[in-house]
Order: sequence, then C-alpha cells, then structure tokens
Amino acid sequence: MTSSSKSNMKRMNTKDMEEYAEMDMDELLAQLSSDEINMLAREVDPDDNTMPPSLRCGYFCDKEPTGPLDRHKLIDHINKQAIETPDKPEAQPYVAGTVRGKKWVPPVCEKTAELEEQINIDLGDEYETALSGASQEEIIDLAAILGFHSMMNQDQYHASLLNKGQPIGMGWDGITKASQPKAFPNEPPNLTNPEETIKRVKEDDHTLKEVNWNNIKNISDEKFVQLFEALASNTHLEILSLTNTGLADRHTNLLADSLEKNSTLRVLNLETNFISPAGMVTLLKSLLTTKSVEEFRGSNQRSQVLGNKIEMQITEIVEQNISLLRLGLHLEYNDARHRVAAHLQRNLDRNRLRRTGRLSRNLLIGYLTSKKSFEN
Repeated sequence: MTSSSKSNMKRMNTKDMEEYAEMDMDELLAQLSSDEINMLAREVDPDDNTMPPSLRCGYFCDKEPTGPLDRHKLIDHINKQAIETPDKPEAQPYVAGTVRGKKWVPPVCEKTAELEEQINIDLGDEYETALSGASQEEIIDLAAILGFHSMMNQDQYHASLLNKGQPIGMGWDGITKASQPKAFPNEPPNLTNPEETIKRVKEDDHTLKEVNWNNIKNISDEKFVQLFEALASNTHLEILSLTNTGLADRHTNLLADSLEKNSTLRVLNLETNFISPAGMVTLLKSLLTTKSVEEFRGSNQRSQVLGNKIEMQITEIVEQNISLLRLGLHLEYNDARHRVAAHLQRNLDRNRLRRTGRLSRNLLIGYLTSKKSFEN
C-alpha cells in the first residue's frame, strides 16, 4: 500500500465510509494488490469468531530457520547471555543498614470513646406496663417465643432458665460465645476373632445370635467364603454386620445364595463397602426367598449414585417383599423414595396387626385388595 493511500485512510471518517457500505466486497478486494491484501489481513480483529483461528493469528516471521531446536544449547545461550550482560548501575549505591526512600510508619490509633446511641421506641402504655412488671422467667419465655434463644449457645440458654445462681457472664446479660466441645474417646478396635466366629456359625451355636465384623481389616476371601457357607445351614444367627470389611461384588453371589437358604437372619448390615449397584440388586432379590430379613442396610458404597434404572429395579423388588421393614439405601429419585417408604409402612402396619392378633383372614384379604388397587 502506497503512502498516499495510507494518508487517505487516515483522513477517512465515518461519513466517508458510508459511501462504501453498499458496494460489493468482492469488487473492492479485486482492486487490491497482494501486498495490500496482506497488510489488510494484519488488521484483523483476533477476537472475531467469524474467522478461523489460523487467519486471526498475526504471526509473520520472514527469518529463515537456523536448524532444528536444541534445548540444551538454547538454555546455555540464555545463561551465557544473562551472565555477560552487565547490571544496570544504581542511581544510589546500596549500603547495608541504611534506609533508602521513605519509611512507612503505622499511624497511631487513638482510642475514641464509643458513642452509645439510645433508640427510644414507643411501645404504648399497655406494653410498657406489661414488660416493666414481668418477671425474668416470663421474659425468658417471651424471648423463646420470639426466637432470641437461637442467638445463644446451650450453656447460656440453660443458665438463663435458672432463676438464681447464674454464672457470671452467662444468661441474657452475658456475651454470646462458643462453648468448649466435649472430647469423646475413640471407638475401641473390634477384637472379634473371625476364625472363632466362623467355627461357631458352622457348628450352629445356639448362643450365637449376632456376628459383628465391623471395621476388621484384611479379611481374606477364604474367610468370607467359609462364613457364607456356614450361614446357609445356620438356624440361630439373627444379626450379621459386615460394615467396612472390604466386601465386594466377588462375594455377593455367594452371600445371596446363603441368604436364600437361611431362615433366621433378621438384620443384615453391609454399609461402607465396595458393592456395585448390580450387586445390591442381587442381594435384595435373595431376600424375596428367605422372607426373614426385616432390616437391610447397604448405603455408603463405592458407587454413591445408583441411577434411575437400578433404583426402579430396587423399588420393584422391595414392593414384592412382605417381610422387609427397614431399608438403609440412599435413593435419589422421589418416585422411588415414596414408593419404597409407602410399601415399608404397609409392612409395618401388617406386622403390627399380626403382633396384636388382629390380622384375621378378612383383614388380610382387604389389605391385599387395597394394595393391588393402589398399585394399579
């Protein structure tokens, strides 16, 4: 682009550009030379999304490459250049212990008297008379109704309920502050011997009603197999708790087979393990055969979200179970939660009627009829 054309572009304003607005862009570009087109390409807006990135980048390097990149040589050259380049002389030489420039001095904070502003609120003669003659207990009850007790901690609130003997700094006249948390001792380790437990379950010990392997580490697969095989023929065990024992899908099939053969187990706790949603479905299906488990807990597994398909399968399985009373699973969808809760409530009602001896044949027929109509 010549110098005259550059000067003409500088003199152009908005009014001059209006006459080119209706002109054909292809005709304008056809009148430009290749150098002028290259110079115009450099003026492209880099944030213009209508153009590809390759055309928006203004990288123009006419130097010939000196050869392939050698990283070590480049770093050596940069270090050599940094060492050989002399430092810029300082306007004022550095002297240790001297302060150059202005030194910042913090301002002196003067304590100013706090102005206490008193707000006069006209409550009326009736409220003034009632509050002036109210006792401390009545004022505490009124503050509790108004929700003022939420601005205090537990110690201050209970101290305010006392008519006398309030500690200094406590009560309604005290300052709200946090109370010291109570330190509770750590839970003692589980000292249950798995081998001894397996032996007692296999021998069908009538005194063994509960097996608790919670938080026992490094339980081998062989011990799980032995326990589940012994559980199939046991007739006295009622509670089996295997929380945080490393139970995985490779154990669920054998456990499900044992549950189908067992008829005395009432509580099964498998929380905090590595059972997949499909393995959870397998275990719940086995409860349809045993019909003795009243409480099943399986939350806090590796897969926190079961998914809509698995939750619907679990819901259908639970609705077929007439013995399950409590289910410890986190269901994300409202439909599954409501259907499971409604069915468990019906099981609890039927169990209560059977326990009180009021579940006759006619009541049972009416209950099953209402359940079928509800499902339809």
